[in-house]
Amino acid sequence: MKEKVKHYIWLIGLLLVVGASLTACTLGKKPSDEHKLPPSKSVVEGGTLVIARKFDAGNLDPHFISTISAASVVYQKVYEGLVTRDINMVIQPQLATEWRQVDDVTWEFKLRHGVVFHDGTLFRADAVKQTFDRVLSPQVASTRAAMFDKIKEVKIIDDYTVQIRLSAPFTPILSILASHEGSILSPKAIAAFGNDLSHHPVGTGPFTFLLWTAGKEIVLKKNQNYWGEKPKLDQIIFRVIPDDEERIELVEQGEAHIAESIPVTEIDRIQASSQMRIYRSEALGTEFVGFNVAKKPLNDLRVRQAISYAIETSSIIKGIYNNVGTPANSPLGPKVFGYSSSLKKYLYDLNKARDLLEQAGYPNGFSTTILTYDRKDRVNVAGVIRSQLKGIGIDAKIQVVSYDDFVEMIEHTKEHDIFVSGWGNATGDADYNQYNLFHTIGGGRGNSFMYSNPELDRFIEAGREETDTQKRLSIYAKAQELELQEALIVPFRNLENLAAIHNSIEGFAMSPAGYLMLDKVMIKK
Repeated sequence: MKEKVKHYIWLIGLLLVVGASLTACTLGKKPSDEHKLPPSKSVVEGGTLVIARKFDAGNLDPHFISTISAASVVYQKVYEGLVTRDINMVIQPQLATEWRQVDDVTWEFKLRHGVVFHDGTLFRADAVKQTFDRVLSPQVASTRAAMFDKIKEVKIIDDYTVQIRLSAPFTPILSILASHEGSILSPKAIAAFGNDLSHHPVGTGPFTFLLWTAGKEIVLKKNQNYWGEKPKLDQIIFRVIPDDEERIELVEQGEAHIAESIPVTEIDRIQASSQMRIYRSEALGTEFVGFNVAKKPLNDLRVRQAISYAIETSSIIKGIYNNVGTPANSPLGPKVFGYSSSLKKYLYDLNKARDLLEQAGYPNGFSTTILTYDRKDRVNVAGVIRSQLKGIGIDAKIQVVSYDDFVEMIEHTKEHDIFVSGWGNATGDADYNQYNLFHTIGGGRGNSFMYSNPELDRFIEAGREETDTQKRLSIYAKAQELELQEALIVPFRNLENLAAIHNSIEGFAMSPAGYLMLDKVMIKK
């Protein structure tokens, strides 16, 4: 039957917790971004939206983008997918107008007519095939290939019909096609730019790529030939402003309209301003302390358990985040399909921690390093953990690096010890976290824990193939329980989306996955 009617059966579970209002911009509560705006101004179309960001994108090629923050620059702006998700995470048609599951391993998509890529290439079935052939090509060596490794073949039925044939049942397929990894690329751009596509993004979206000055700004302009509803803005500029206070000050002064990566310490300042307001909504991601289990002494389960018992996470939520976000007990956020509320995290217990260290042969502790990047709250978290670990004799040095260096270190060189990080969820499905973070080969760069366990791999694979909702939930509950038993991770906070918004802006939202939703944004003049 058509997926527009049915979607996934499991999505029903997610929808039960999703807010019904399209204006809620959250999964269960209304975001606090609705200060009354000055009535003297009128909303008009056009203009340039300036977004101040802490970090540059790093990569704009959907087959190599590793963060939702980077993807948000081009996803649903430059690039579109066969399907997409609305503000409530419900899958909707996009470049495909309808779809059906032919059998357990075959999905058929009817493609939209009259769509043209930014380079003038007509969107047809060959674009879909070439896109997925590229992401799976060993020569391309895409870092996102693992997300699509169940695709056996993309078969062109006619110019506007394609079938995606899988090697085995793959329940999360639509959720991945609806994320930035599922972006459809121009065949002409693929041929012309190859692996340099990051600097030449060409999609079908409402904005076209204009320029990228590394470390400074990325500029998009309105696509006058867009197939759908035209965007309200003429241009979007993503400006890189590393300093937190400067980003917020630019919004307050009207030199920028939106500031991202807002420290919780700045919320009161933003709320007190007559020129801007705070945007808050629930997100799907989590923050955690992770361990590189390939490094001594972290390769000893007792050591990881000792550290887990020594970290008091409630003080982190209260003291650093001022209770923004909620306490986490899992690698998955509560609104992600597959989350288990019955998980028991390690309770704060210094005596147990000391006993475990002694059993592991470290009665007097040891020296280690806590790695994080130059974001104020993450640095503060590292400081609290360092202080707490002193209580069991562990001397932890804090290593703060740039965001790009952090990603390089945990995804490539993998010489880190303990790290403070987070993981968003682009799909709303447990598979996105589980396969990326914990599967031996599926995780690839995302598996910064350097962990490999055949039993966990079997759970994750089973979760990908199982079609029964309750059975999938049971599988993922077992996987999360094993991850906590193995003390791979100390989850401490479920994320919130935060942004500072100038009062001249209307229509801004962030999806629960963390993507900026700018299609309805207008500027008051």
